[in-house]
Amino acid sequence: MEIILTIIIGFFVGLFARAIVPGRNISGFIMTTLLGIAGALLGKFLGQNLGLYAEGQQAGFFMSLIGAMIILFIYHEYLKKYPG
Repeated sequence: MEIILTIIIGFFVGLFARAIVPGRNISGFIMTTLLGIAGALLGKFLGQNLGLYAEGQQAGFFMSLIGAMIILFIYHEYLKKYPG
């Protein structure tokens, strides 16, 4: 059940991250959602394994947002370097 909740949070986190990350949004809605989900999973993994927060705390949302922003930034840089 935790993974499903993380995926749902990742959907919203992807939308927030897309609004926050500077530059032209070159990814579509579905790709942004998938990258947001990946970012949520990354943020959850890093935050809990580094001991920054426990399961179910609100800090998880912010770590998910940071993870999604990192992944979106890397994805945009990759597309700039290797277009098409």
